[in-house]
Amino acid sequence: VQLQASGGGLVQAGGSLRLSCAASGRTFSSYAMGWFRQAPGKEREFVATISRGGGRTYYADSAKGRFTISRDNAKDTVSLQMNSLKPEDTAVYYCAANYAYSGTYVYTAVGEYDYWGQGTLVTVSS
Repeated sequence: VQLQASGGGLVQAGGSLRLSCAASGRTFSSYAMGWFRQAPGKEREFVATISRGGGRTYYADSAKGRFTISRDNAKDTVSLQMNSLKPEDTAVYYCAANYAYSGTYVYTAVGEYDYWGQGTLVTVSS
């Protein structure tokens, strides 16, 4: 599956951004989806994940209460709504897909994902 992330940009602290990831090439609804981020000099880290049907989500502690992951299987897209952004949210954000054998599976580890988008840069100024 091919993934194309978009929606990054420069925003002031406290602002909002909505990232989108468009998928193509495979049956999107068979894949759990995730968002990860990588700040300069740091390892890639988990942000949020959603099950293939959208019924289950899971967030990193840093994202809870501020970010919302959602998907539209009719449009083959997954989104990440980010509110109350902080300077420490500055990173390149990646969407990722993993084939899910169950509708309730979600995945939080980088190594569990088979497909990755190219990343979109989010910069939060203080």
